[in-house]
Amino acid sequence: MSRKKNRARAQDKAKEFIRQSGGVIKTSDALLAGIHPRVFYQLRDAGDLEQISRGVYRLTEMEAVSNPDFVIVAMRIPNCVISLVSALSFHEITTQIPHEVSVAIRKDSKAPIIDYPPVKFHKFSSDSFQAGIEEHQIDGIFVKVYSPEKTLADCFKFRNKIGMDIVLEALKLYKTRMTFDHKKIMEYAKICRVDRVMLPYLEASI
Repeated sequence: MSRKKNRARAQDKAKEFIRQSGGVIKTSDALLAGIHPRVFYQLRDAGDLEQISRGVYRLTEMEAVSNPDFVIVAMRIPNCVISLVSALSFHEITTQIPHEVSVAIRKDSKAPIIDYPPVKFHKFSSDSFQAGIEEHQIDGIFVKVYSPEKTLADCFKFRNKIGMDIVLEALKLYKTRMTFDHKKIMEYAKICRVDRVMLPYLEASI
């Protein structure tokens, strides 16, 4: 088999692997899967791959990523959880348009450096960090996001940073757009130690 055919075969094999990975892949994962660096960068140079963040690429033949910021953050920082206003936006219980991705990391961990997208890190205690995590698939990539109820409790916890008007709007939209789960919200409020703060607002919402 000619060198040209060998190269085309290697590229086709690489593209098929990336398709099966959801069309988005980290360079390190591609290399671990056995894709030769030369093949990978040939695909990039030919326009078959485009870089969407440092070390993260997508197949150009695939549909555009619907939420590239969340996908990039999930791939670059796999141990983080989408939180606060970004989580409110994901669950459609805010009118805010976040200009950065709010993510939670464990209190004892170091915030990683990421060039894009803009990320705001918030340190959560161990109990708060692991409570209420949901996994959602976005363009084939699993993204961790706090549930609506946990997000409301988190927003009350960080109300001085994000603004009480945003928190109260989220509570109002949650009530009108979702099944109001008072018990679940209070469970998370206790974990976040804001149950006494939240209770009057919850009772007013019933």
